[in-house]
Amino acid sequence: MALVGGSMNAETKIQSVEINGVAVPLLFEQSKNLPVGSVQLVFIGGSADGAKAGLGNLSAKILNEGTKDLGSVEFAKRLESKAISLYASVGLQTLNLELSYLKEFQNESFTLLNELLKQPNLTQEALSKVKTLTLNKLAQQEDDFDSIAEKNLYKILFEGTAMATPLLGDKQSVESVSLQDVEQFLQRNLVLKRLIIVAGGDLQENEFKTTLIKALSTLPVGESKEKLSFEAIQTPKNISSKKPTQQAFVYFGSRFDNADKTKNYMARVMSFILGGSGFGSRMMEEVRVKRGLAYSAYMRVNVGGAAEYTSGYLQTKLENKDEAIRVVKEVIEEFVNNGVSEEELNAAKAFLLGSEPLREESLSQRLNAKFLNYFRDLPLDYHKRELDQIKDLKLDELNAYIKSHKEILELSFSVVE
Repeated sequence: MALVGGSMNAETKIQSVEINGVAVPLLFEQSKNLPVGSVQLVFIGGSADGAKAGLGNLSAKILNEGTKDLGSVEFAKRLESKAISLYASVGLQTLNLELSYLKEFQNESFTLLNELLKQPNLTQEALSKVKTLTLNKLAQQEDDFDSIAEKNLYKILFEGTAMATPLLGDKQSVESVSLQDVEQFLQRNLVLKRLIIVAGGDLQENEFKTTLIKALSTLPVGESKEKLSFEAIQTPKNISSKKPTQQAFVYFGSRFDNADKTKNYMARVMSFILGGSGFGSRMMEEVRVKRGLAYSAYMRVNVGGAAEYTSGYLQTKLENKDEAIRVVKEVIEEFVNNGVSEEELNAAKAFLLGSEPLREESLSQRLNAKFLNYFRDLPLDYHKRELDQIKDLKLDELNAYIKSHKEILELSFSVVE
């Protein structure tokens, strides 16, 4: 097993470590501020790879139940005795294992990680426990009208895709998941060809890599998984759910045609001014400040992820629902047709350029930003390059961009009332 070097980019190295003949990507940054290490194992697959809704979530929760030999309690005690944190989670496209530890306990940390990867607690008892917890959470969500409205929006906006399926699944799908389903999910996902490693801290690089390779050498090679992309529906749809409430919960969204990814920085500024900045945004000013129709209202343009779309939300009195929806449509129509003012653009620039340093204060923030760029096939410092583009953005350029996105007028609405 060899250590493979790489290139330097903004203090974080893109490298690879060779494990069982597979060159596994490694994003590494050394930081001596604290005597700690942080490692994230990101496996491409996630909940979208599950044959059943909620399977990815249950599988991640199983990984938090310790090993088959030690069980959840004893494994947790081993972690706690050395102040080690080891936690699994799942997203739409990734299954993640996050390990953090004091520098002096690096070997013990990787030993426990290795044990978990070799023999997770794939027992009926553990599965029954995580199922019960998930079913309880689903039952709580039945009275969470915000959650219902949001899930219904994604159900119609991304109909027929994995994005339409809630991460937790539903009662029927969760109950149907078997131990074999979980085992097969983990076998597909916990493989070297799907792995990206993100690591940083007060680490001796070569020693760290050697320890890392030893801990992960038991993983099978497996098969790679392509990253997915989803498109919102072309024709708007509305969905309404009747619940015992005095408030209307209104979620809305649309597709966002973003063929030219080099202009994502304009989408960011557009989103900030339209409804992503809270007070001062068009949506908040018109819906709350001027008309008093809602406590809060927002709308964002989502680009760079698995799907590109707009999404928004407001909550209002039942009797104000129709007026609030009408105002939302008017605000967006005015925005698209007439663009923004120089004052709005300058305010957006001031905030976006001024707040960026706060996003990179900690090692975890820096690594996360660079991982997202890497995952999206962008330069590691893309978020910084984007700031230069925002700084130089001209009003006529932004308004031409906004006017080219008339598709955001074609809104789908999900209402709980």
